[in-house]
Amino acid sequence: MNYSFEYIDIILLAMIAGFIFLRLRGILGKRTGFEGKSPAQFKEVIKSINNIEKSKKVIEKFDDEAQKEFLRGAKVAYETIITDFSDNDNKITTSKPLLNKEIYNQFNDALKERSAKGYYAEITFIGVNLAEIKEHKKTGNILNVTVNFIAEVITCIRDKDKKIISGDPAKIKKIYDTWVFSRDTTSQNPNWLLVNTLT
Repeated sequence: MNYSFEYIDIILLAMIAGFIFLRLRGILGKRTGFEGKSPAQFKEVIKSINNIEKSKKVIEKFDDEAQKEFLRGAKVAYETIITDFSDNDNKITTSKPLLNKEIYNQFNDALKERSAKGYYAEITFIGVNLAEIKEHKKTGNILNVTVNFIAEVITCIRDKDKKIISGDPAKIKKIYDTWVFSRDTTSQNPNWLLVNTLT
């Protein structure tokens, strides 16, 4: 009689274990070990974490390799900001995430003034001829990098009647700028912000 109860206990435990296994399988899914692919959302999370960690390491060192990587991004940011400021809609749109509040307000005020006069700009960005780091300085958690730019553009300002106010739509012009970019080295946001325009 005791043996019968032991067999019944074993059968019940096996049934419970089987039920739990099936429930887990339904929730977690079956993995054979050969799929080789992670869910898309998981991949994006891992990619974001890796990018943040990579960015933090770059900022901590800011050696020659990090400076080259920074300058590649600075060239793109420079073209984006120049083009956004100088196009014909008189609005800051695509470059807004690259500007700190003070610079955004300065640019926005200038565009409002241009728009109030009935002027608009035309620009063709030819390219950046030179982008070099003039200096970089870290104060607390803030890293500031000053960059000299030389670029070529075709640009002019027209009035509402399309009359040219300044510039030449048929002439390539060299522009020289010295900008300061800044980033909080403790922030998870990898973007640098333009915080000052020296020329």
